Amino acid sequence: MKRNQQDLEHLSLGDKETSYPSEYDKSLLDTFENQHPDVDYFVKFNCPEFTSLCPKTGQPDFATIYISYIPDVKMVESKSLKLYLVSFRNQGEFHEDCINNIAKDLIKLLEPRYIEVWGKFTPRGGISIDPYVNYGKPGTRFEAMAQYRLENHDLYPEKVDNR
Repeated sequence: MKRNQQDLEHLSLGDKETSYPSEYDKSLLDTFENQHPDVDYFVKFNCPEFTSLCPKTGQPDFATIYISYIPDVKMVESKSLKLYLVSFRNQGEFHEDCINNIAKDLIKLLEPRYIEVWGKFTPRGGISIDPYVNYGKPGTRFEAMAQYRLENHDLYPEKVDNR
C-alpha cells in the first residue's frame, strides 16, 4: 500500500524530538479538515499546564485553559495547539489578554461555528482570575448561543479549594 506524506509524518510523530518555542507564535497553529461537517459537535481541550508571565512582575502565572468549539470546515491539530500554548510561556500578558488572544487566534484560523476559551488561573496574592470569552458565527444560531452562554456561563460559582 502506497502512503502519502501525511501518513508518513503521522507514523513518525514519536521518532522526532519536539522543539518547544521560546516566544509567542500563532503560526505554530495547524489545521485539518473536519470529517463530519454535517454534524454539530463540541471538541474540548483541557490544558492544565498553561503558563505565561505577569507583565508587571515577570513572575510566572499558571492556569488550566479550557477550549471548547463546534468546528465548521477546519479543526485545530492538537500537537500544534500544544506548541502554540507553550509559546505563551515567556509572554508577558495579563490573564485576560492571554484568553482573548487565544480565542482571536483560533477564530481567525478555524472560522468555527462556535468557540469558548476559559482560563482558570491559580491564585496569586490570594486572588484567582478566571477570564472567559466566546464567539458564535455571525448570522447563525451560534451567535445567539454565544450571547446566551456569555450571559449565563457563571451563574453557579464553583467551590474553589485553592485549586
